[in-house]
Amino acid sequence: MALEIERRFLVLETGFLQPLTGERIIQGYVAKEAGAMTTRVRIRGQRAYLTLKGPINDLCRDEFEYPIPVDDARQILASHCGGVLVEKTRYLVDYRSQCFEVDVFHGRLSGLTIAELELARPDQHIQRPPWLGPEVTGDKRYGNYALAQFGLPTVAAGIASPTFRGAPQSVRPGGERH
Repeated sequence: MALEIERRFLVLETGFLQPLTGERIIQGYVAKEAGAMTTRVRIRGQRAYLTLKGPINDLCRDEFEYPIPVDDARQILASHCGGVLVEKTRYLVDYRSQCFEVDVFHGRLSGLTIAELELARPDQHIQRPPWLGPEVTGDKRYGNYALAQFGLPTVAAGIASPTFRGAPQSVRPGGERH
């Protein structure tokens, strides 16, 4: 059984991504019910996957991922995801022996950038890069399924929502854009 342990953060500015090459991801959700596993289909570059994820419990959840033919993934995304997809470019960013997966979202989620860090255990200490913003790990509005279904979150609980359109902008702590 695979176990996913991750923390998620908003990204304050994206200039550090300029020299890096990202990988395009398109994903959709086939099934999601409260308390049950989520079924996701993803095309990442030239590969495709079917992923099952269990409910989150203390930063942890079961995760099972299987490669599938890209043509099958395209058909599932086109026919079984209700046209509700997430499109993003993923960058792998090393910082002090940690690998952050930084997702720059496109389309109706344009302007949103989220960094994820997979951990070996829930209490693992992390080194925060200067571009890392507020943590949104426990905020379900920033999960990919919720973003696909409902779009960008609005400001709540002191977390700024980057609801602007166009190129990513930096967000100062407290939500003030510049």
